Amino acid sequence: MYLGIDLGTSSVKVIALAQSGELLAQCSCALSVQHPHPLYSEQDPQQWWQASEHAIEGLKKQVDLSTVKAIGLSGQMHGAVLLDAAGDVLRPAILWNDGRSYQQCVLLEKLVPDSQQRTGNQIMPGFTAPKLLWVKEHQADIFAAIDKVLLPKDYLRYCMTGEYASDMSDAAGTMWLNLALRQWDDTLLHATGLTREQMPTLYEGPEVTGFLKKDIAARWGMSCVPVVAGGGDNAAGAIGVGVTRPGQAMLSLGTSGVYFAVSDGIHRNPDSALHSFCHALPHSWHLMSVILSAASCLDWIAKLTHYESVSQMLSTLDTALLEQSQVTFLPYLSGERTPHNDPNAKGVFFGLTHNTTREHLVQAVLEGVSFAMADGVDALHQSGYQSDEITLIGGGAKSAYWRQLLADTLARDLIYRAGGEVGPALGAARLAMLGTVPHANIDDCCPQPELLATHQPDRKRHQQLQQKRTIYQALYPALKSLF
Repeated sequence: MYLGIDLGTSSVKVIALAQSGELLAQCSCALSVQHPHPLYSEQDPQQWWQASEHAIEGLKKQVDLSTVKAIGLSGQMHGAVLLDAAGDVLRPAILWNDGRSYQQCVLLEKLVPDSQQRTGNQIMPGFTAPKLLWVKEHQADIFAAIDKVLLPKDYLRYCMTGEYASDMSDAAGTMWLNLALRQWDDTLLHATGLTREQMPTLYEGPEVTGFLKKDIAARWGMSCVPVVAGGGDNAAGAIGVGVTRPGQAMLSLGTSGVYFAVSDGIHRNPDSALHSFCHALPHSWHLMSVILSAASCLDWIAKLTHYESVSQMLSTLDTALLEQSQVTFLPYLSGERTPHNDPNAKGVFFGLTHNTTREHLVQAVLEGVSFAMADGVDALHQSGYQSDEITLIGGGAKSAYWRQLLADTLARDLIYRAGGEVGPALGAARLAMLGTVPHANIDDCCPQPELLATHQPDRKRHQQLQQKRTIYQALYPALKSLF
């Protein structure tokens, strides 16, 4: 069997995958996020490791891990993990949805005027490079002690193998990777006061980066198996649902919301706040739009309106479609990327009356996130890319109500396949198989999972939603100066 470990923002998920492709077992362990100041978002890397070990222990109760042949890694992108010469963590990791480094983005683009040509992207606060400039400016003693800069999943790799390594898809989100050459860019590193020696070694997603340490292997009940490079959560999630070739695309409803499309080469459109990154497969790239708050908005509104859980909250909508309410929601609880690139954007309820119920608020949140996802899809399509098929993945995709709402909003058929809720972990396990099984190929290791549902748009509902989306799209420019 093969293990996939996915370090998310809200939890660590671990799965066991048979070589036949069957999902044998899964386990997860929750994580917490700290917001010590406005715009800040941080986590303790040690908590990641403890949660990973706890999830492995849970997996051991379900399957015999002595038959594991290889491990693949996936994880939240862009986070900055800073280590000293002893390999110890210097400060909490600054996460992908941290917005404190906006001024450093401006500075970095001034220091490297052709940065967008090199990286394929507009430099945004969520990316890793401006975070390091912020540390250099505000925590000079910590910056001076940096020996290595790692991405979140690659810190787990270091704990597991002792190796400093990363993959192309995750490295592309740092703004230190030359997108065309698929290697570290010395000019961009120098602009942030760093060198290539402080970066992990780069590998393609299926390549072996090291082997499980003896003490860890003994504790986990397996041999010193190889650990492959893996991929950033979105690239690995795409591989998990078989999105590996141009024309294929997916919508991911995780903590953040992502529209991911495999491209036929490198396509740059940074002016639309689109991301152009390497895929986790060799010689492959993808385009991506990102909203910073998707399923996390559901967690927030469930707590705010005193539902027992998100699933219980959604069940109230699944049982009876509400009449169109007048409440509109901007889902910018952590600022926004596509299409606004504004870390100061805020969440907004508009149109409240005495008749507004908590169900109306929940419906508005689902619609608002769906409208934000539609903005991202539009941005990518306006750049000239059209997808043949869109697959839904992520924890939020478990809701049939939300899946249909997205189909109605986008006026597109949407596909829901098995394994979507563990997509990144599944993709990581598939990469482990692809990199270690003799003569393995993408078609054999990365097929599309079983089709569970197809959602076709309701044209009448689409027209109603479009009228409401017009109000939604007018709110941000009207409020921007107030944020």
